[in-house]
Amino acid sequence: MGALLLDGEEPPLNAVNEGGRSPFVLICEHASQVLPKKLGALGLPETELQRHIAWDIGAEKVSRFLSRLIDAPLMLQRYSRLAYDCNRPPESPDSIPEISELTAIPGNRKLSADDRLARIAEIYRPFHNGISAFLDRRAADGIRSIIVSIHSFTPVYKGKARSVELGILHDRDGTLSSRLIKSFPNVDARLNEPYGPKDGVLHTLNMHGFARGLMHAMIEIRNDLITTERGQDEWAQRLSVPLIQAIAKQGS
Repeated sequence: MGALLLDGEEPPLNAVNEGGRSPFVLICEHASQVLPKKLGALGLPETELQRHIAWDIGAEKVSRFLSRLIDAPLMLQRYSRLAYDCNRPPESPDSIPEISELTAIPGNRKLSADDRLARIAEIYRPFHNGISAFLDRRAADGIRSIIVSIHSFTPVYKGKARSVELGILHDRDGTLSSRLIKSFPNVDARLNEPYGPKDGVLHTLNMHGFARGLMHAMIEIRNDLITTERGQDEWAQRLSVPLIQAIAKQGS
């Protein structure tokens, strides 16, 4: 199996504010549209790599603003989901998509087992192993952790407009999401929309949250609301108080 990442390329996990004092640990799996140099542009024009198919537009900046506001550690994934979608397990056909939305990804077609394994070994495993090690350290130090992943979604998907502005997602444990959903009276906020467990989008939360018995939720923001720095900052502020209030209800 040949190496995927070349000398000098960044590791897939970028840990920000690791010493943050908040119990929240923020994760942004789709922060970047950057591709490993060895993959080129996967046969796509540059314009396609700026679209939602390659990354969650605005999610990284919202995550960074929110990390500063609530002093939370933040785990960012450096590479495009078109190289490997770190919110999918290796068994999922969507982990290395041959088609994203309605767009064919030529560089992901007819991959050998070794090609797929290289992406798993050099992007997926280091990212999630790094998060696991970080959470292990917090547990050993007696620091409570609550997992929140930050994503964005398109206002139009496969030709269908979406009116929902904020989705709060969960799978088997809705403790945190059920508290958060009540905190946005002037926002079209919905539980498990525009995606839910049936769409296979809760992999990260199930791995790092549910399996450890930690409270967790996924936050999805419609990306036309966070394309500018002003919108990103506003949404980080909108999220910060409900998050703090959600755990204050436990007396935490």
